[in-house]
Amino acid sequence: MKGSAKIRLAAALVVLIPGISLAGQNPSDLQAVIDKAKSEVFPALVFIKPVVADYGSERQGIFGCGVIISPDGLIVTNRHIVNDAIAINCVLYDKRQFEAELIGSDRATDLALLKLPVEAGPYPYADFGNSAELEEGDFVMAFGSPSALQRSINLGIVSNARCYIGFNTEYKYNTWIQTDIAMNPAHSGGPLIDAKGKIVAINTLGLSGSDTGLSIPASMVQDIIQRLKRDGVVIRAYTGLRLQALKDFHSNTFVDSERGVLISGVEGNSPAAEADIRMGDILLKVNNNVVNGTYVEMLPGIWRLLADMPVDEPVSMLLKRGDEIIMVEVTPVYKGRLQVSDFDCKRWNMTVREIDKNETPQLYSQKEKGVYIQDIEQPGNAVYSGLIRRDIILKMDNKTVETVRDVRRIYERTIKNKQREKKVVFEVLRGGLRKYIVLDYHRDYE
Repeated sequence: MKGSAKIRLAAALVVLIPGISLAGQNPSDLQAVIDKAKSEVFPALVFIKPVVADYGSERQGIFGCGVIISPDGLIVTNRHIVNDAIAINCVLYDKRQFEAELIGSDRATDLALLKLPVEAGPYPYADFGNSAELEEGDFVMAFGSPSALQRSINLGIVSNARCYIGFNTEYKYNTWIQTDIAMNPAHSGGPLIDAKGKIVAINTLGLSGSDTGLSIPASMVQDIIQRLKRDGVVIRAYTGLRLQALKDFHSNTFVDSERGVLISGVEGNSPAAEADIRMGDILLKVNNNVVNGTYVEMLPGIWRLLADMPVDEPVSMLLKRGDEIIMVEVTPVYKGRLQVSDFDCKRWNMTVREIDKNETPQLYSQKEKGVYIQDIEQPGNAVYSGLIRRDIILKMDNKTVETVRDVRRIYERTIKNKQREKKVVFEVLRGGLRKYIVLDYHRDYE
């Protein structure tokens, strides 16, 4: 950047970075902030190029980036980048290339956690900052990777520190950091960096037709990372409640209540429906937790409270129904397991799903924890090999299967291995009897 360009940039920003005035007086100070962040974050940036199988062929064109967050090679990125990948190729800043392991991903927040080979470490990494301290007008930098050996920085400010986009979307568990940086695929999965050189968010979405970017706050990212490290999945409770703010300017709906959140709907056959919670009720408390949903920006906290309730254990809810205050008990279930509830084994022409005592009680009575064949395509390799719907999978390729994650790993490994014979031995439980079936997948079916 030439000297005159630095001066114009500093004068145009007219923002305050803690301890640094950027009102056109010291453009070198701005450059120093950028250079420091670049020296600390660039080495931790990773270009991610997944390989996605589509009936035996490899589908190209998907890419993004991520950031290393620990010396042992943990990478945080977006789920939409690595979803359905049979291999996740990563190019580091020092030009080394590795295949990363998918530790887990979460559809509801569009986050994924990867792991580089431990033996190749230690790796350079970036530190998290405090996203709660961000305010409108704060200076930020979006780091990205447009290609394997390239890294990029875009400068901007925070337009909205707590942007809510949960209207009719699944992104309801957090507010977002909105910036005036136009996000593109090169930014997806990359870090949003503050003036201290710390990760304050993960870049995720760009709004079509506008110079606007949306990023997931670091506080949410760190919480999801810990859950994925522990469980490989984010476990959430399900009640069947639909919520709406008391003062909802989006829908021009206003409820005369000083506290609580409006129950805007109750899904049929759900725990909330069984507890006789009704549309129009106002939820005041969950156990001893006071609920405050006056404005839409407060809804993510309530959704997280409900999602973190214990599964299969009764929870007390205090409701206001007209002029009456009532107490009910709701028993949340583990439903809608998002990315791990089912998996489409496309090359084998079948879909698998985890056994659930509420959804499949007959299978649960045979095996409490396991995976069954949910659906089979006709024609297809699975059906022609003798597999049928509701077969409980005990083993695949001589590997024990207990979760959909197990199936996915075995499936991806076999599909990736071009040298092996296109056959896999299944051990299944069918009607209480064990059977061994060889799945032959040498043919392609549209």
